[in-house]
Amino acid sequence: MGIRLEQLVERLGGQLKGDAQIDVSGIAPLDVATSSHITFLSNPKFRSQAEQTQAAALILSEVDDAAVAGYLGARIVTKNPYAYFAHAAQLFAAQAAVPVTAGIHRSACVDETAQVAASATIGPHVVIEAGAVIGERAVIDAGSYVGRNARVGADTHFYARVTFHSGCEIGERGIVHSGVVIGTDGFGFANEGGNWVKIPQVGRVVIGNDVEIGANTTIDRGALSDTVVEDGVKLDNQIQIAHNCHIGAHTAIAACVGIAGSAKIGKYCSIGGAAMIHGHITIADKVHVSAGTLALRSILEPGQYTGFYPIAKHGEWEKSAALVRNLGTMREKIRALEKTIKSLTEPLNGRNTEQNTEQKND
Repeated sequence: MGIRLEQLVERLGGQLKGDAQIDVSGIAPLDVATSSHITFLSNPKFRSQAEQTQAAALILSEVDDAAVAGYLGARIVTKNPYAYFAHAAQLFAAQAAVPVTAGIHRSACVDETAQVAASATIGPHVVIEAGAVIGERAVIDAGSYVGRNARVGADTHFYARVTFHSGCEIGERGIVHSGVVIGTDGFGFANEGGNWVKIPQVGRVVIGNDVEIGANTTIDRGALSDTVVEDGVKLDNQIQIAHNCHIGAHTAIAACVGIAGSAKIGKYCSIGGAAMIHGHITIADKVHVSAGTLALRSILEPGQYTGFYPIAKHGEWEKSAALVRNLGTMREKIRALEKTIKSLTEPLNGRNTEQNTEQKND
């Protein structure tokens, strides 16, 4: 199966230069693409590879189109080649996808009070509890669990072994990968004389439309109010989102990030891998938190924020760490030196002032 370039441009736009009747069967990187592929150039440092690629067609920007003179195949010129590649890849993936058959597998356990759309697909050994609602064309793959009164929106796909606890909601076109657990109890305990008293977690997790959640990510339900993930949020693998957090629309969070309870993340933010976000803080819209950063205080202005040492050889890092540990002592010594210098220079400055006054009087 393939797509003619003219069909691709009709669907996705862009300016086509070259043979519109060329068929391409897939998309591939510059260095491995063959005459049956389309490829893309989104980084100018790979222009030399673009010159030599064997691909039948090349997606690139107007600037790169002028710079890449040696490539002789067809071209699609667009403002954002990387986004164009993503849309093209979706078309090819849709062509290759194995169609699912609507219906409920005979081994699934679906409560009689659950509402499952006739167009939905319920896989083997799925459990759907009382009062749950599964929307049109939703797909719940093998071994997944949907709790009491939970709601799954239209065209949302749960891959195998997703756990979606009672009362939680996810909107339309969601993608939830294997091992995700949504709606577990938040980490809430009160200390009473050295003993920990559990605080019931009675809120929900409410997730918007077009949200993707990576494998083995966990999202805790709220203690009293809800944990909220707004529209268009993209979560990588192995992320922990604690109770009562609020993640703003179209924010992207990389793998292994931990977000403590009641943190509020703005819209259009990005958080790099293994960053840690303290509880009860607010992060403004359009903030980028670099990988490995520990955010302990609220960030109220857009921009990029980083909080870690650059990588160094171990011995050099130990020296830097030793200096940091001694900064407090060094600060006190510097202050003492400043006081000593001031006490020594003040009499001298006073004498100079008297001499200048005498000279003026003379």
